[in-house]
Amino acid sequence: MSRASLNRLWAKLTLEVLVRQGVSDICIAPGSRSTPLTLEAQQQQKLTIHTHFDERGLGFFALGLAKRTQRPVAIVVTSGTAVANLLPAIVESGLTREKLIALTADRPVELVGCGANQAIQQQGIFSSHVTSDIYLPTPSLDISPRWLLTTLEQALSEQQQQGGSIHINCAFPEPLYGEEDAFTDYLKPIQHWLKGNASYCHKVKHAVCDAQPESNFWHKRGVIIVGQIDAEDQQPIMTLAKQLGWPLLVDPQSGISSLWHYSDLWLQNNEAYEQLNKAEVVLQLGCRLVSKRALQFIEHRQAEIDSSADNQHQNYWLISTQSGRLDPHHLALTQVESSPITWIEQLDFQQSALKMKNSGWADTLLPFIEQVEQINQQQLLSFDKLTELVVAKVTPKLLGENCTLFIGNSLIVRLLDMVASIDLPKVYSNRGASGIDGLIATSAGVSAGDDDPICIMIGDTSLLYDLNSLALLRQQHKPIVVIVTNNDGGAIFDLLPVPHEQKQSLYQMPHGLQFKDAASMFGLDYLQPQNSSQYQSMLQSSLLENKTTLIEVVTPAGEANQELAKLVTEIKLLPIS
Repeated sequence: MSRASLNRLWAKLTLEVLVRQGVSDICIAPGSRSTPLTLEAQQQQKLTIHTHFDERGLGFFALGLAKRTQRPVAIVVTSGTAVANLLPAIVESGLTREKLIALTADRPVELVGCGANQAIQQQGIFSSHVTSDIYLPTPSLDISPRWLLTTLEQALSEQQQQGGSIHINCAFPEPLYGEEDAFTDYLKPIQHWLKGNASYCHKVKHAVCDAQPESNFWHKRGVIIVGQIDAEDQQPIMTLAKQLGWPLLVDPQSGISSLWHYSDLWLQNNEAYEQLNKAEVVLQLGCRLVSKRALQFIEHRQAEIDSSADNQHQNYWLISTQSGRLDPHHLALTQVESSPITWIEQLDFQQSALKMKNSGWADTLLPFIEQVEQINQQQLLSFDKLTELVVAKVTPKLLGENCTLFIGNSLIVRLLDMVASIDLPKVYSNRGASGIDGLIATSAGVSAGDDDPICIMIGDTSLLYDLNSLALLRQQHKPIVVIVTNNDGGAIFDLLPVPHEQKQSLYQMPHGLQFKDAASMFGLDYLQPQNSSQYQSMLQSSLLENKTTLIEVVTPAGEANQELAKLVTEIKLLPIS
């Protein structure tokens, strides 16, 4: 028996457990210490291998793939700082609950903390951001393979229940390369498992969700607010809103188009806000809202409820597949851990009960919202000028229903929330930690999940941060369009009360760069439209080409803020009747 062959055996058993628990994709970065996992992954016929030279980008690619496929995705990296580079993606998955499995190679314990090369303390490196940590010992014939199977399955079972990432640290001693042995005697205790395809243990979760509002909840004046949801939730939510006759406020992540769109704009009109504030209950489906105005509305409305009321939690319901606290204001609420579609399907009320006096209670606001749309159209589309707000407004309308939309963070997602109407089944983002790192890599992972076209909307600083992940898009042969709005730095700080004297040098940090040469470096097509008509034509034609195109929209610094200020000023003065 050689060390190398026993390393390979434990790696083989580990990957077999993962496959039987639903893993079909594995993402691998280069490294020597991870050789047992890398070579066994290649031998495992049920795994699709994805590779990238950068562990940080690889982690975000896996995150995007997990978002799209709704399955756990494994990641293999070598020891040392390669492991640390996975932390940003694992932080995000810890918040948004995509299932990542970090298989990190390590030196054996006797080589840690003694000056050995590429050896760091990997235990606890992901802290509370993972659902569970497993620190496998050096592979040994003295440890039963049954222990290995049950240890791994327990962690995977916890992940299945809670979501998020798990960390499996694999301490492989040298030699790392060599011939394989049979290990017939060692494997006798699990022969029945090796011959089959089932998991070693069988665990069952009760999935019925019976938490429901009181019967009078449906007879009150209510508002439905939709956050981050899956495509299957869209139609049931729209049907419920129509049946109840309640306003439907939608987040850009929801992919839902509503008559009540642009709420982040029109809620800044005091009359409109006061009209909506007559609501008695809020039903929030999905979490992690982009709109500050929607969040403020929920907080202020709930604060106005008599604090002495015994059933205060019955006036605010939050339905999401994610667990943990999801309300940043810590309000009294009823939170249900369920998909919106499951919860809606199990609602216990009679259809006749939906014909109530408060159906359509806020419809007097709809003509006002139509005027907001007219102002939008007049200010943004009357001329052929190309601005960031124009990009946000027209882009979703140019995408076919089979096209995926990936939205970056910072300014672009807020502009979409304010001026766009999105009607798409597949909308993705990283709105957990809401960082600007890894956005191209995440979108590449989302894109790898199917053959449909994808449109990626991102800011210039975000693209600079993740530039080398453009290599991941080059590997895919289908219509991929990256739209980068280049305002020469962090324009989001124009919307924030940062010190004026230091805003440019310490916050916006102008870079003076454009992306034509970067596109050329990675073999991508490059376009830079000069007006709105050109932009729309270039986007539509690019979505028909089986290649990746980078469309750069260059705008003056500060322009978006000036446009928004003008828009908001006019809407604030607009009468609601």
